[in-house]
Amino acid sequence: MSIDLSNIQSSEIKNLDFLAKQIVEGFITGMHKSPFHGFSVEFSEHKLYNKGENTRHIDWKLFAKTEKLYIKKYEEETNLRCHVIIDNSSSMHYPIQQTQQFDNLNKIGFSSVATACLLEVFKKQRDAVGLSIYADTYEYYAPEKGSERHRKLLLRQLENLLISPKETKSTETYTYLHEIAEKIHRRSLIFLFTDMFQTSEDQDKLFDALRHLKHNKHEVVLFHTYDGKTEFNFDFDNTPRKYVDVETNQEIDLYADSIRKDYTNEVSKYFSTLKNKCLQYKISYVPVNINDGLHTVLTTYLVSRNKF
Repeated sequence: MSIDLSNIQSSEIKNLDFLAKQIVEGFITGMHKSPFHGFSVEFSEHKLYNKGENTRHIDWKLFAKTEKLYIKKYEEETNLRCHVIIDNSSSMHYPIQQTQQFDNLNKIGFSSVATACLLEVFKKQRDAVGLSIYADTYEYYAPEKGSERHRKLLLRQLENLLISPKETKSTETYTYLHEIAEKIHRRSLIFLFTDMFQTSEDQDKLFDALRHLKHNKHEVVLFHTYDGKTEFNFDFDNTPRKYVDVETNQEIDLYADSIRKDYTNEVSKYFSTLKNKCLQYKISYVPVNINDGLHTVLTTYLVSRNKF
């Protein structure tokens, strides 16, 4: 499924709310022209009538237009509770960008725009949403709410991520995932945006924290966010370069060709390990290349919401 974003591909992000609306509308249009047409998602105040439900709220005018039975949905109805978690460590600010343009986002920019689009879809679905942001501290927390005022507040936080200067912030993701898990008491659909880079190699603690998020019957989706060109394929030219770890400032001089094969093998193994561990813990693992657009994120939400 493709999304027509031709009008915004080169635009600098200035109004995140407006941009998210454009992207989501393009996504919905593309979905209706794709194999997802007819997918059971209600982008309106209606839901399909199921046999045995009370017929009192059937919208007969809509039936006359569509020849399908829909039930009117009301604002006070309880829908999903969603919580988005964003890793704001230094590695998420890679690649280093002077300005955030939609066709040239780094990992934190991609995660911010993707979350803004999710907020737009949550609004259409009347889902309550909360937000957590962490790096070397637990930077921001907002509980799940469904009001428009709350959504605007979250958008401001996302816009701050887009314009915030890069700082050296390392993180032990597992520390803050445990804290966040303790705050989310009611059953929720949880989305985590992270590149899964840590300054330590203690993967057991990381997966224990991911498993903690599964408490209280939460549905957890891990968006493993990465730059496919350089972080996965190590696509650098073979001139001598100094490579710097943005979280520890460790440096190494080398030629890309000399390690590319070993590097890509190790990265592929790591991705495979993440996928298998998430499968073991019943966590949805979604690798997201920031160069591939947002349709994977939005489609994953629809599938996850349908299962929840």
